[in-house]
Amino acid sequence: MADAFFDNWTTQLRKGVLELCILNAIRGGSRYGYDIVKRIRGIEGLVIGEGTVYPLLSRLRQEGLIASTLEESPEGPARKCYRLTARGREQLRNMNLHWKSLGGGVETLQEEKDHD
Repeated sequence: MADAFFDNWTTQLRKGVLELCILNAIRGGSRYGYDIVKRIRGIEGLVIGEGTVYPLLSRLRQEGLIASTLEESPEGPARKCYRLTARGREQLRNMNLHWKSLGGGVETLQEEKDHD
């Protein structure tokens, strides 16, 4: 039987880093929604689907962190393409710095020997 505490913890952790992952996935240029999903699916332990990513993309757009445009596709109908705004690049820089600091702090705690 799965450990309910651990399952809940991993779910909350994934929710907490998903926005950071989405913004990092599009920082290099414009990306279609499905391209973002594919890039994020490559991260081990971060189980996601389109139903999770698209509402977050909408919220990030409403926050002014990303912008979207419709672009013609040779494979079918026009698709929505997402890119970072200037505000989004600034926020992503701050988020990445915070993540790096937080991760370093957690690693420091993990490496400390027990003093009891």
